[in-house]
Amino acid sequence: MKHWRIEQVAWDRFDPAKLDPDIVPLVKAAAMVERNGTDYGVYLNRVFADDPDFRAAVENWVTEEVQHGEALGRWAMLADPGWDFAAAFARYRAGYQIPLDATASVRGSRTGELIARCMVETGTSSYYTALAEATHEPVLREVCQLIAADEYRHFKLFYDHMRRYLGREHISFARRLRIAFGRIGESEDDELAFAYHCGNMPVSAGYDHARSIAAYMAGAMMVYRFHHIERGMGMVFKSVGLAPRGRLSALSARLAWTLLRRRRARLVARGGPASQFAEAA
Repeated sequence: MKHWRIEQVAWDRFDPAKLDPDIVPLVKAAAMVERNGTDYGVYLNRVFADDPDFRAAVENWVTEEVQHGEALGRWAMLADPGWDFAAAFARYRAGYQIPLDATASVRGSRTGELIARCMVETGTSSYYTALAEATHEPVLREVCQLIAADEYRHFKLFYDHMRRYLGREHISFARRLRIAFGRIGESEDDELAFAYHCGNMPVSAGYDHARSIAAYMAGAMMVYRFHHIERGMGMVFKSVGLAPRGRLSALSARLAWTLLRRRRARLVARGGPASQFAEAA
């Protein structure tokens, strides 16, 4: 059951005077990735074909993911009235697909699959929280807050099922760690890069992965603050079986923040978005 509906968003409060032009391209890309949740539902239903409880949870998850995409797409069309979300999404779907014919997890186990899903929900929960805090536009702030709350619940959903499967499969800590950080590294694959391309480049433009992911990251990194990274690191630690709070988690969060700031500075120096967020601590 949905925790909110698009119709409940205060769309009449949209304020174009409070738009940050650097955020609009990010929202367009996110709208397509979220809207594509249907395909992930098909994949997960095939991987967990004999688990009716999990499959029922996945159906609800898909419904919420699709709603996230529709809400972000609707906002992006308010921000850029000339943008056609349906056309951009059709273009994205035509050029990016996940393996829908899989009958087993690409992570090697069901526990691994659920750890990977925890990483995704960690990233999205942190990102939409950061985006909500970064924007001054009231409707986008509301939409991102609603999505962030959903994504945190989704993290708990996948985490609870991961613990259940871990009790059966007993995959090693080292393996869990490799899956978790491997999935984090996949954030720069074609899923986001191609979404950014389809949302922001003309149809006539050729797809350049390196250029697209650099443009996306240059914008996305601007919205993060240390407390977002700290919270996300705690969720990562929890997913792999480490204490989410403690010296190791704190050190890891500080290291991740340092690396993010360095890369953010390099991207800005290369001509990335130089919005009000670029110089924030």
